[in-house]
Amino acid sequence: MQYGDVNVTLENHVAVVTIQRPPYNFFDVALIENLADAFAAMDEDTECRALVLAADGKAFCAGANFSSGPSVLEQSDGKGRNPLYVAAVRLFSNKKPVVGAIHGAAIGGGLGLALVPDFRVTCPEASFAANFSKLGFHPGFGLTHTLPSIIGQQKAALMFYTGRRIKGDQAHEWGLADVLTSADQVRSEAVRLAQEIASCAPLAVMSVRATLRQGLAEMLTAVTDHEASEQDWQRLTEDFKEGVASVAERRPGEFKAR
Repeated sequence: MQYGDVNVTLENHVAVVTIQRPPYNFFDVALIENLADAFAAMDEDTECRALVLAADGKAFCAGANFSSGPSVLEQSDGKGRNPLYVAAVRLFSNKKPVVGAIHGAAIGGGLGLALVPDFRVTCPEASFAANFSKLGFHPGFGLTHTLPSIIGQQKAALMFYTGRRIKGDQAHEWGLADVLTSADQVRSEAVRLAQEIASCAPLAVMSVRATLRQGLAEMLTAVTDHEASEQDWQRLTEDFKEGVASVAERRPGEFKAR
């Protein structure tokens, strides 16, 4: 099954949902909507009991591609909401458990996407970063809620304020990843975990998941609305233009606080 740049295979009750924009899998609204459509289809497929979210290429998801401009942040659904985050909330609203296979970089909004799954499998070579402060704007994709809820307020603040990258072994130590394995085994280990979940009674699994995630979609709607409103004014600043340029040019930013 193909949903734009998203491929879905279903075997032994596990759907492997693969992002196919190698090497870096930069996202736009269409990609997140395609993922949300794939998740929704698997919710309706009784043969599917668990999902694996994976990606082809070098990175899991290197975030939004700003090389052609910050257009992903400038869109509106006509109701004052960014359709990117509307689609992101749809992802968080799916009914069946998801295991993330994070084999490479998960950066910025790509980190936000990596936190959609219930569990993450990674390797020492992977890297995770909320690099928004280096870009000169506010975090998005619900990260201001999801990241602290997983690793705690202090570690999340450290990642947000510094924009530093942490490697897969540190991510595992912090609880950002649940399984640490070799790079060539990330996807197979993710499938193995998904199969373990799928071997349990599916109605019971979905029920307890719904209990544990009760109110999450509503919370993330409010969170992403706030994140988008902060991003709206910050993307007009000189610092944002400098941040995007400096990251693209791999140099320290020269920020002016204006």
